[in-house]
Amino acid sequence: MKKTIFTDLDGTLLEYDTYSFEAAKEALDLVKKNNIPLIFCTSKTRTEIEFWREKIDNKDPFIVENGGGIFIPKNYFEFKFNFNKKDKKYNIITLGSSYKKLVSALKKLKKKFDIIGFHEMSIDQIVEDSGLTRQQAEWAKKREFDEPFKILDLSQKEEIIKEISKLNLRYTKGVRYFHLIGLSDKGRAVMLLSDLLRHKFGSIQTIGIGDSENDFPMLDHVEHSFLVKQKNGKYTSSRYNTANDVGPRGWQKVVKSEIES
Repeated sequence: MKKTIFTDLDGTLLEYDTYSFEAAKEALDLVKKNNIPLIFCTSKTRTEIEFWREKIDNKDPFIVENGGGIFIPKNYFEFKFNFNKKDKKYNIITLGSSYKKLVSALKKLKKKFDIIGFHEMSIDQIVEDSGLTRQQAEWAKKREFDEPFKILDLSQKEEIIKEISKLNLRYTKGVRYFHLIGLSDKGRAVMLLSDLLRHKFGSIQTIGIGDSENDFPMLDHVEHSFLVKQKNGKYTSSRYNTANDVGPRGWQKVVKSEIES
């Protein structure tokens, strides 16, 4: 049985403030040694994820922008499968709404509510707000399927959620931002990619690791699901197994335990 890991990045494999994965290095080496597929499943854009794939030497498929798309490196699967877009490097399964549609919807919401969308924020604002470098902030702006936004008056949250539903869209919550998305989520993407991985490897055992609300759909569609503590030392839900530590330190504990069990 092939163990397969689906993981969030920010606040999970990467430190909340510094975006370092050093505390998970031992477990990452163990993943590589055992040839375990490591699937990044995150709210980050394709360009952002490519940066971290290179840093961590990851060659597996990845899921972008809260399940908006699945990017599968060319020749990763030797069999034919359905995809609806491709470029020089990837066969792409698109699941989310177009970014243009999401920005248009957010502009409608902004007429009624005190919110700010990612598309409105300058690079300097994003750097100050997130701790990203300028280059990383520029990559974060290259969105295709998901519009992050901030609710400046949280007393309006419930009304905003109702309005999003009326627009036939959905929202989720990450570490720093709310996210306006189409009818896709991390769970649907995990299910589709898991089916392809079963075709490639035969029987697989899926492990999911996250930290935030937007990870719940992913965790609901794996066999072994774990939350790491957030920066405040708390878990976002009591529904899942817990890592008993924060961010990449918790990630490392989970991965070592699952691989060595």
